[in-house]
Amino acid sequence: MGRRLKFRGEGTHKVDGKGRVSIPAGFRRVLEAGDPDWVEGKCPNFVIVYGDHRRKYLQCYTVEAIEEVDEQIAAMPRGSQRRRVLEKLFSGQSVQSSVDESGRIVLPVKLRGKIDLSNEAYFIASGDTFEIWNPATYEAEEQARTEAFLDDLPDDFDPLMLLDPGVEV
Repeated sequence: MGRRLKFRGEGTHKVDGKGRVSIPAGFRRVLEAGDPDWVEGKCPNFVIVYGDHRRKYLQCYTVEAIEEVDEQIAAMPRGSQRRRVLEKLFSGQSVQSSVDESGRIVLPVKLRGKIDLSNEAYFIASGDTFEIWNPATYEAEEQARTEAFLDDLPDDFDPLMLLDPGVEV
């Protein structure tokens, strides 16, 4: 198995009246690498999961990443409550999309309404997925939550300590 690219970075981009928005160029390369059917000159596919009502962002998966999630769900006992919930979240409450030749995606009205998106979209990498937020919501909620967590740590704190399961923070 080859090296898998990860999403890195963040950016705020304009959303036009039809819901078209450019995604960060680096994200496009990861989407291309994560789409087994992609070839030079074609548009890469990906999946947008809009999930449950508590989510205030859209989570975007490469084709390979969502297939891994689908395989894990399929391995669960058929008919179990857990499997049914996950199938609804990752299959029923998702939409397949693609990046156009200009590096843009189209966010349907339903998805824009779900996260109260109008003029701008904030993109942030999250490992093998990326998230799309209303910039004001991200700043008010997610960024504040991260800063509050970090504020409780000493000034000389090394973030790599979080990788050590034996270290309590």
